Amino acid sequence: MNRTFLALVVSIILFVSCQNEKDPFIISKYHVGLLTDSTQVKDLKDIFPNDSIARFIAGDEFAGDINSIQIYEKSGIKLLTLSPRQSLDSTSVIQSVQIVDSRYKTDKNISVLSSFKDITSAYKISRINNLINSVVVFVNDINASFTIDKKELPANLRFDMNLTIEETHIPDDAKIKYFFINWH
Repeated sequence: MNRTFLALVVSIILFVSCQNEKDPFIISKYHVGLLTDSTQVKDLKDIFPNDSIARFIAGDEFAGDINSIQIYEKSGIKLLTLSPRQSLDSTSVIQSVQIVDSRYKTDKNISVLSSFKDITSAYKISRINNLINSVVVFVNDINASFTIDKKELPANLRFDMNLTIEETHIPDDAKIKYFFINWH
């Protein structure tokens, strides 16, 4: 009887501990997979122990203080591009995360493969910025920004940077060019 009870308790504990395991590809307002808004650069090797971490560190040339960190799977598939708040500082926190791999999704199933309609169906658009070659759609609910190439817009909206772009101007099937989570 005691062995049966003990086996049952151990089974329940193992089942519950497996249920609490964090999804390494889920995106929310304060985390991307195992990264959080308080993750420091020095912690990346612990967070991605089986992946490759590549850093581009620019000097005093034209690039300024670019210090992006690329995360790749061992197979070579690019997962994320990280930008720390301070260049060349291992204690700096991550400021922004560019989502590259389509396995990363929000709880409402938004990924780099989503369309503008998917975004507007899942979240409230906070604002839209009109840039030279793209529009940037901001979603404050998840600290996200989505870049859409102006080639996705109707021809009469592509060249006027002074035009205020509204949600209704962007076609439902417009594809996401870049997907960022920004922590300020």
